[in-house]
Amino acid sequence: MKQIQGRNGGTLNILEKGETANLNGRPKKLPGLDIILAEVLGEDKDGITAAKAILMALRAKATKGDVRAAEVLLERAYGKITQPIEANHEITIQYVDPGNYTYPAPHQNGDGIPESV
Repeated sequence: MKQIQGRNGGTLNILEKGETANLNGRPKKLPGLDIILAEVLGEDKDGITAAKAILMALRAKATKGDVRAAEVLLERAYGKITQPIEANHEITIQYVDPGNYTYPAPHQNGDGIPESV
């Protein structure tokens, strides 16, 4: 790593080719998160797993009119609904030869100063 003086009095660190500033790399995901999650959702309480209790609570909210709860349940069961998009528009492309193109003059106010468009 090479250090040079910056414009504002600071020091800039310049990396050489193939050198990295992040020696440890990207941090790993939480250790065993998938195992912990499976344990938590698989725990029984009164003969019902946590995952089943969550689904039953979502179903109860959905039947009472909670649209978001119904959406979550249906998307988990059947997947997200695809929305077809129809495009029946004609597109015209005009090629302009860059060698023959003349740029328009900028807009100017009364002082001869170009206006922002």
